[in-house]
Amino acid sequence: MSSEPNLYRTENYQNYINSYHKRPAVVKSISDVKKGKTNDGDADSINSVAESLNNYLDVKVLDDEASMACSIEKESEENEKNARKSDESESDTELPLVSRSKFRTRRRASIAPLPSIRLNDKEIMVNSEYDAQSVISAAPSITSVSSLASLLKEKMQALPSMIRKRKKPKDYKIRIFVAILFFMIIFLVGYAYIMYNHKITSKMYFEHIKFNSGKRLLHVSDANGTNVLSGNLATQIGIQKAYSCRSIINDEKKYVCWEWANVAKLHISLDKNFQGSNTIPSSRCYNFMWESLSENFNPIDCFNIGHDRGQWYGAGVTKEAEWLLEKVSFNFTPFITGDVRFSLWGNAIKRYFINSLGIAIEIDQSSPFHLSVNSMNNSQMCFMAAYDDFAFVSRPTSLPVLKYRICTANDMKVLHHNLTQKNLWDGLKENEINLVKAKINEPIWEISDKNLTDVTISNFTDDIIGLNYFRLGHVLVSEQWQKHVGDFEVDEENFNSLADIIDVLHRRGFKISLTIQPFISTESKTFAELVEKKLLIYERLTERTIPALTKFKSSRSDGVLDPTNNDTIPWLLKKLESVKKKYKIDSFYLEFGTALDMPKFYECHQPILNPDEYKTIFMNNIKNSGISVLGVSSTSDVPSPPAFLSVPQVNSTWHGIKTVLSSVINYSIIGYPFLMLGAIGGDFFVEESATVKVDSMILPEKELYIRWLQLATFLPVMRFKYLPSYYKDESLTEIAKELALIRQKTVNAIFDKFVNIAMDEGLPLVRPLWMLDPHDAACVSVVDEFSVGDQIIVAPILEKGLTIREVYLPTGVWKDGIDGSLRKGSRWIHNYRVLENQIAFFVKMPDNTRF
Repeated sequence: MSSEPNLYRTENYQNYINSYHKRPAVVKSISDVKKGKTNDGDADSINSVAESLNNYLDVKVLDDEASMACSIEKESEENEKNARKSDESESDTELPLVSRSKFRTRRRASIAPLPSIRLNDKEIMVNSEYDAQSVISAAPSITSVSSLASLLKEKMQALPSMIRKRKKPKDYKIRIFVAILFFMIIFLVGYAYIMYNHKITSKMYFEHIKFNSGKRLLHVSDANGTNVLSGNLATQIGIQKAYSCRSIINDEKKYVCWEWANVAKLHISLDKNFQGSNTIPSSRCYNFMWESLSENFNPIDCFNIGHDRGQWYGAGVTKEAEWLLEKVSFNFTPFITGDVRFSLWGNAIKRYFINSLGIAIEIDQSSPFHLSVNSMNNSQMCFMAAYDDFAFVSRPTSLPVLKYRICTANDMKVLHHNLTQKNLWDGLKENEINLVKAKINEPIWEISDKNLTDVTISNFTDDIIGLNYFRLGHVLVSEQWQKHVGDFEVDEENFNSLADIIDVLHRRGFKISLTIQPFISTESKTFAELVEKKLLIYERLTERTIPALTKFKSSRSDGVLDPTNNDTIPWLLKKLESVKKKYKIDSFYLEFGTALDMPKFYECHQPILNPDEYKTIFMNNIKNSGISVLGVSSTSDVPSPPAFLSVPQVNSTWHGIKTVLSSVINYSIIGYPFLMLGAIGGDFFVEESATVKVDSMILPEKELYIRWLQLATFLPVMRFKYLPSYYKDESLTEIAKELALIRQKTVNAIFDKFVNIAMDEGLPLVRPLWMLDPHDAACVSVVDEFSVGDQIIVAPILEKGLTIREVYLPTGVWKDGIDGSLRKGSRWIHNYRVLENQIAFFVKMPDNTRF
């Protein structure tokens, strides 16, 4: 007997039966509401549905803790199916069983088992907590039947408006994507417009020059079409429209011209002399010339020299003693000679720049040239034409003109060969040719004692003979052979037996050279005479009445000979010829000083372009005069042989020896083939730590002297002021003897061979490695090695205490000068050991040499 209460006896039973039979209609009404078939304002329809549902669910379950629930969402989705089942249920004689799925969704069915209502021992209904989610409600489950009805009624009233106001998905991602796409389109359109404008305003000229006249952007290509030079011309103009110039030449294949109104004109033409030849078909040169049209405009052209633009060489020795130009930095400076101890440039310069990519630039001598490199860290080399009150006071044109030439070739070796000065033999006499070779094969012995006398000369030459392992060469006597500089007469008080001493020296095999200067001391015998004859440079704007004075070396006040006066050089030559004849002098050494040694407000008889042109005019007037010139101390042009150019004087330090090597390489590159080394061990002392005292005599430090002597053995001229015997050290004497032997047997023979090549083609005797192989990156970058011609590679030691170094050998087979072994080129030798008594050098073997 079941313990459950009798459902048939409850008064709600009949109500349940009636509501059950009405179920299809209720479901259909709910479905109509969800589908929107009822009007939004039809409250009666909504109330009717709620009342029917309330009657339908108003059945008390046997268990008071259970609650009735209905899944409205499930019923609405399956309304048609439930309606058919309801019709079939009405014809049955027994009460139908109600499925669980009629009241629970699959999601809710998976949560927990539901309590049941039984009728006649049959399960007729399942029930659970009311699932508010099924009617789109965030409220918890409802357990009361009456509350369920009221809540459902409220939700049903809000259902139509909720349907209408269903939120759309957020579209901010789409909006961001559209915005990005929009800006990308704007950027691409703008970039295309700029590039198009750049293209239509840039034009190709002479097949290898691309120039944008509006922005003045220049790009130069070589014969293969590779961009080797880029820059910005007339940087201070800004963006301004250019107009074509009128010219008698209207062929754009040879000449083009632009004008910027009231500012400047630019002329570009193809150099007819360098349009290629049978031997150098790839060489081309282009002439550029800026004409200023305004007093406020000084032409400035800048070219990129960054690390990706090759390596630049040229100009001259700078204060930093670097021969790679891109490693120095300075603002615009007049391009004139000076003393690297006190000024930017050294004693020799050349308006010539060459790049490892095969491009060179030559500045015309007529331009008032100022140079800037890496100013403000902009990785540019800039040229400017500007007049000033000293360096470029002379004005051949009313406004400055910047004129230069850009040349290209397949490599810089070919290019350098094409641009060097050739045929140096012209006008040479036989004795002058012999003097060139004699200076290479024989040392120069310099005497510069403060208390110089004829006895000093005699004793010094006796010490030279006592060495007995160096050849006897040229004895160079300082300007102190005169009582006052500018006398051009021997001081007979201190040199009363000079003629006899020189006669003895000649018989022993020496040659005598005297130092002369264009500076005339105000205390000299000749000063008054020169003033009277107006053969001196005069103060500017004094109508040639007051001589311009300066100070040079130990003299306090000096006038300067004026070589532009046609009477000056003949007067000087007459004086020198008298000394030469009386004392049998072999040659003279010209100590010009530098541009900065000229009087501040100088004025010559005829205008000169700059202070350095003074030396060129002086040398040209002495040429073919019968006076042999041993060397010159300063220049801006290649001196005519047999004159050699002296490298800058340096102090006796380890930095000094590095400066010697960088100077020799630099001057060789810019076109000076014949160079004269300063004194071995240094020209003067500034640091006591680099000196040693022997018998009251101050000498360079022993190790420094040895390394300097080793370096000088492979340079064109060996110049001694301190003899090896002064050290009274047997080990040093043995080193000197061995080096003298290397010089005589190996080095001099190679120099003799390449002297002829230098005279014919202007190529230097001492060369950087890239002149052997310009396409080898290592040869381009090595700065502490050099070659003698193309036959010897030298890797000197330039640091104190160093006995190991890296050595690079170019292509070929090389014989080690230390141990005689053969070494293959195009590779590095790491940790190469070089003792104090050794120098690393390698002699090139024939191409068919095999190991």
